[in-house]
Amino acid sequence: MTALKGLTIVELCERVAGEYTGKLLADFGAEVIKVERPGGSPTRRYGPHMNGESTVFAYCNTNKKSVVLDLANARDRSALDRLLARADALLDDHTPDWCTAHNLAPAAVRQAFPRLVHCAITPFGQDAPPDRHVAHPINIANAGGWAWHSPSEAAPDDIPLAGAGRFMQAYESGIDAALATAASLYRQRRTGEGQFIDLAEVEVQLSRADVVLGRVLAGDDEPSQSRRRYDMGGPASSFACADGFVYLFMTTRVHWRALLALMDQPAWAAAFPEDWLEFHCTPDRVAELRERFRPWVASKYKSLISEQAQKLGLPLVPVGTPSDLLGNPQYRHRGFFQRLAGPALGAADYPTVGYRMSASPVRLEREAPGIGQDQTDVQP
Repeated sequence: MTALKGLTIVELCERVAGEYTGKLLADFGAEVIKVERPGGSPTRRYGPHMNGESTVFAYCNTNKKSVVLDLANARDRSALDRLLARADALLDDHTPDWCTAHNLAPAAVRQAFPRLVHCAITPFGQDAPPDRHVAHPINIANAGGWAWHSPSEAAPDDIPLAGAGRFMQAYESGIDAALATAASLYRQRRTGEGQFIDLAEVEVQLSRADVVLGRVLAGDDEPSQSRRRYDMGGPASSFACADGFVYLFMTTRVHWRALLALMDQPAWAAAFPEDWLEFHCTPDRVAELRERFRPWVASKYKSLISEQAQKLGLPLVPVGTPSDLLGNPQYRHRGFFQRLAGPALGAADYPTVGYRMSASPVRLEREAPGIGQDQTDVQP
């Protein structure tokens, strides 16, 4: 029995944040009806592609149904109202102006469908000024602070990056939107009443702010405009080894002792104070540590040396490639990847979620739908 079986959700989304929200709910059994414009969602054209199909769209739209409606057409707009009348929730990630133009603004939806859970996902929230109604993931990453110090130890003239991946900000927002929607559906079941959810993607990024912001807010550190301000200050970096790369992270004397044990107490380490990572972490010492560690680890194998380091209490981890992830024994053991076969991508492994539910696990049962694939079955 899937957790959300019996619930019907209409999805109007055309960006990754909204589509990922729908995916999370569909993968737990909700009937998610994706309403697409003629020609299909713009995300169908996002690269990279496999067999001519967008892998981004394929990932974000598993287990969904697709119908095509032209909302500028009165007949199709009435069909959408019929779908909403029998639905439990509505997901939307368009601008407030677009929603108003299509009679889908929060007040209009609430008046017409008071029982509906309505989740609206926008870059800066419903009350943002018009010039912030549209934003790309890199805009949101910068506004939320993530990209400011990415990459770490960046020079002032380096170009900021979008953080850990092209759509990471969208996926983070989708997680929060799905959680808020599920909670509101629980309330709906108890009270019979709907609810409007105003999710601002940039606020999701702020809620994930790292420890540096916490130190500033607590008064333990001073804010600064320098992009180096948020660097940890230690020798953390990636290092080449015999079969790829490892990432070393060190901040305490416990880490230092573990590194010395891993390297069999090298003589050069005597020049370093035991507490240098905590109180004497100078650029010169960081540079020397890296220069000493680099040739030592170059001949090691990443998984083996990482396992040895972690047993000693040293945060050293292998840097995985996509093939490493697919073959990882722990991910396979947990069933993190599920195989789907369909006409679009053929047989392919899809990532799921990082948690397992004993009574209602995630099940991937069908690949992302073709444009209007379920037009006849859904009958809007």
